[in-house]
Amino acid sequence: MERKYPVKTVYYKDERNDEFSSAVITPKRIDENWEYAPKGFWWRVKRFLLYRVLAYPIGFLLCKIKYGWKIKNREVRKRIPKGQGCFLYANHTQDLGDPFFPSFAVCPKGVFVIVHPNNVSMPVLGRANKYLGALPLPDNLKATRNFKKAIDERYDEGNCIAIYPEAHIWPYYTGIRDFPAVSFRYPVEKNAPCLVLTTTYQKRGFCKKPRAVSYLDGPFYPNENLPPKERAQDLRDRVYAQMQERSKLNTCEYIRYEKEKE
Repeated sequence: MERKYPVKTVYYKDERNDEFSSAVITPKRIDENWEYAPKGFWWRVKRFLLYRVLAYPIGFLLCKIKYGWKIKNREVRKRIPKGQGCFLYANHTQDLGDPFFPSFAVCPKGVFVIVHPNNVSMPVLGRANKYLGALPLPDNLKATRNFKKAIDERYDEGNCIAIYPEAHIWPYYTGIRDFPAVSFRYPVEKNAPCLVLTTTYQKRGFCKKPRAVSYLDGPFYPNENLPPKERAQDLRDRVYAQMQERSKLNTCEYIRYEKEKE
C-alpha cells in the first residue's frame, strides 16, 4: 500500500526566525581572526582532496540514497560562461542535502556557501567545512569586511556563491518562506548573474519518505534601470516568484507546518 502523507505536523511562530534543525551546536564566534579566503598551494590541494575527491562522491551517494534526489532543468547552468562567477539562491529544507545540492547543480563550477557559524563549529567536520567552501556569517565589523572581501574574491575566481535566504532549516517544507532582500546586495554590487535552485518533494512509490527533486532556473540579473537601492528588492522579488512557481510542483507533504494560533 502506498505511503500516506503527511506523517506529522510541526507548529511555528515566526516564519523568518524559527529553526527546526535537529542539530544542537554551540556556535563559535567569527571575528577578524577567522581566515575567510585562504590561498596557496596546500590550500588548493586540501580543497581538491576534501571537496572533489572525498565530499563530492560521498555527498552524491548520500543524496541519492537518503533523498532519491534528482535535478531538473540543469542545462541552464551552461548559460553562465565558463570562468564566470555567479550567485545561487535556494530554499532551505535539509540539513544534510542542502550543503551538496548547489555543487551538483552547477558542477563543474566550484561552490562556496554562506552558512551559519554552527557549520564551522563542530569538532572535526567544522574544520573540514572551510575547505568544502563554508563562508560563515561574521560577528563583528572587521570580520564583515573580511567576509565581503572573500565573497568578491571567490566570485572573481569564477566560483558560485550559494545562499539560503530563508536562513533557517525547515525539513521537507513544501512552501517558500518570506525572506529579506539583504543577501541580494552581493550580486547587485557585482551586476552578477543569479541562479535559483528550488527543492520540491514528490511521491516515491512505496518509500516512507518522498523524493527530493530540485529545479534550476535563471540566470536572473540585477535591473540596472532601477535606482541602486531598489535593485536588490527587485532581484529578491523575481527570485522569490520563481521559487514559488516551482513550489507548485510539490506532490506531497512529509511534514506539515502550521502557524500557532495566538
